[in-house]
Amino acid sequence: MPKRFRMTRRVNLALTEDAWRRLRKFAQDGGLDEGEALSFLFENFDSVTDEDNLTHRLRLFNSELEDRKR
Repeated sequence: MPKRFRMTRRVNLALTEDAWRRLRKFAQDGGLDEGEALSFLFENFDSVTDEDNLTHRLRLFNSELEDRKR
């Protein structure tokens, strides 16, 4: 029997405009709302990310973060 899909946590979330547009597109393409899309991504995080690419992208993001905050 499949696990029941219940939204049990609410999170106040801040996203960049680019991240919001990408989340909305991903959700729309998958027939989901934004909360369902985020749940899918985090429930399946290891299988939807490439560990080497993720590490590299995280380093790049962190190196640009202070400049992006200004």
